[in-house]
Amino acid sequence: MAQARPPTSRDVAEAAGVSQATVSLVLRDRWHGRVSPARAESVRAAARELGYRPNLAARSLRLGRARTALVVVPALTGDFFGRVYAGAARVAAERDLGLVLYPSPEGIGPAPDPFASASATLDGVLASSMAAEALAALSDAGLPLVMLDSEPGRAPAAATVNPDIAAGMRLVAAHLLGLGHRAITHVAADVDSWTFAVRAGALAERLAAAGAPPARTERAPLTVRGGLLAAERALAARPRPTALVCDDDVLAAGACKAVRRLGLRVPEDVSVTGFDDLALATTVEPELTTVSLPAEELGAAGTRALLAVWEGREPGDAVLPVRLVPRGSTAAPPG
Repeated sequence: MAQARPPTSRDVAEAAGVSQATVSLVLRDRWHGRVSPARAESVRAAARELGYRPNLAARSLRLGRARTALVVVPALTGDFFGRVYAGAARVAAERDLGLVLYPSPEGIGPAPDPFASASATLDGVLASSMAAEALAALSDAGLPLVMLDSEPGRAPAAATVNPDIAAGMRLVAAHLLGLGHRAITHVAADVDSWTFAVRAGALAERLAAAGAPPARTERAPLTVRGGLLAAERALAARPRPTALVCDDDVLAAGACKAVRRLGLRVPEDVSVTGFDDLALATTVEPELTTVSLPAEELGAAGTRALLAVWEGREPGDAVLPVRLVPRGSTAAPPG
């Protein structure tokens, strides 16, 4: 039986009711000022529906080079960086961009030098600050670099794209203060990363501004067990905290286990908050109050920033909005 042929740009043009030239302009994001936004969206929708993928090999021959970006993230053991990659891949598919995924085999922490094993010819790098040490070779390689969740203005990055981490932690603090909590412990990720330093600073500043006592800190490896042990230490203190602010939903899941093991209840005795809004946040019971980060948009915006560098435009640093998602793990403190 003959296999169905893959869709072509002509098929996309027919489905969208436009010319092949219009399809080319839209899928290479060169339509602005030439094609209406509505027509551009109809072309993208037709391409998605047909499963059209541009012929990158042919395009490379026409241009004399391929555009390929290396995406460096921690190992995809959790869904956050999977969603970041999905967002990057979505924009890459729309713009004829090849991606080489390079997850750190250690999960969290530095990856080996990606240039020692990446066989593709690379034109740029999109990287998370969680794997920043893997990028030391960039200073000599001269490749454009866009950093995700990373300190703005830090060389050699051409641009940074960040969720508004500080705003997220301020939302958590305001939520707990509004419920009446004053005895708060910060279950802090024991990871030397800009993003976690920002969380700690924002929490301290918001509590101080409200005239509340400073949060105690219990540091923990970024695992469920790490969160459990840190929360057990926190809850052994006197006076016992009424709220545990966790740097990540994984730590918060461990904290909830610790509360239950001590014969206490979430949230009646101890409120628990997370950060990231992973799938895990709605699988624990009660569901986690957490900060939702725009993971897919983070990857998409980072890829667009890299494309801007290639096209000679100034990408600028971007900060993406976040939101607090109140759920069942927080309530007024006991008594």
